[in-house]
Amino acid sequence: MSDPTSATSVASAASAAAFDFLYLASQSPRRRQLLEQIGVRHELLLPGADEDAEALEAVVDGESPDDYVTRVTAAKLQAALRRRASRGLPPAPVLCSDTTVALGALILGKPDDADHAAAMLARLSGRTHRVLTAVALGLPDGRVLSDVNVSQVRFAEIGQDRLRAYVASGEPMGKAGAYAIQSQAAAWIEHIAGSYSGIMGLPLFETARLLREGGFEV
Repeated sequence: MSDPTSATSVASAASAAAFDFLYLASQSPRRRQLLEQIGVRHELLLPGADEDAEALEAVVDGESPDDYVTRVTAAKLQAALRRRASRGLPPAPVLCSDTTVALGALILGKPDDADHAAAMLARLSGRTHRVLTAVALGLPDGRVLSDVNVSQVRFAEIGQDRLRAYVASGEPMGKAGAYAIQSQAAAWIEHIAGSYSGIMGLPLFETARLLREGGFEV
């Protein structure tokens, strides 16, 4: 016969472990949109003026794209956890993510300027590249859950006029690989193998799995 007291304790513990919101440590409107798509309530936990968030994305010499995206995401998460604690915010899961584009072993991050963006896109023209998006979830009990999604994207040949027009639109700035899949660059994509949401910046399958593992109802 089951013990009703034990059953009640288990139910209470499960309820206590569940969360109804998380902190999203990202300025990306696409990540917010994707969380909203799967019904996850969230609040932004953005860097303060005293934090150099861009410095976390610096590439280490000889680092592989896989190691890079994992390391940067872990560093962003630790910075966000310190931020939450220093601001005295209520405990809740903290979600971080980072996306990079890789052509072989070459990491294509965010372009420095229009010329850099054009050079990146010219490299990608007519070739297949990888889009790697790492996700890390920091829980109030100190656990960290993480995963990496890797997708393959093939671009058709991009004509110079179209490339220049896209760069002139300003869309490539602030985007890994100098493009966004939900922009006009989608017209160049011949084939995708992997996760559309991961290419956008937050792989929903992996994210939902981590959230469920951490006690979040998704």
